Amino acid sequence: MLRRALILSVISSLAFAAIGVSSLHAQNSSTQDPPAAPNPISKVPKAPVPAYHAEPPKDPLPDTLDPAQFLDAQTRNIFTLAAKVKPILYQQPCYCGCDKEVGHKSLLDCFADYHGAHCILCKKEAVFTYTESQQGKTAAEIRKEIIDGKWKEVDLSAYDMLPPAK
Repeated sequence: MLRRALILSVISSLAFAAIGVSSLHAQNSSTQDPPAAPNPISKVPKAPVPAYHAEPPKDPLPDTLDPAQFLDAQTRNIFTLAAKVKPILYQQPCYCGCDKEVGHKSLLDCFADYHGAHCILCKKEAVFTYTESQQGKTAAEIRKEIIDGKWKEVDLSAYDMLPPAK
């Protein structure tokens, strides 16, 4: 009888020890940092860059529309700026989708037709292009900033007034 009790006690001790080790291992595994979840932003493919010309124009550029034909000050002012930086606009993409919708090949096309008069995105990109060019940036530097979305910060309200008549 004593021998039976001793065997039963050894088996019970071993079982409890096995359960304890297993429980401790499970606890240690759950306290470790789980593997990092994949970053959903890194999985999202970047939108393709819209059409633009990588090099300066070789041929004469189209004229932008005459600013005087627009009644609202903002459109008139922005078309005036666009006319001053045509070669740079030629080398910029336009993120409004006009390359797919109406076949534009660069931001300049938006101001060679009436599209730029009605599109806030085109206006912001044109003002951004003008102001950055006035700071001495190249078309390629401006393009990189446009691709990075910096044009979205442009406040068009500064262009809502016509300059005083001379």
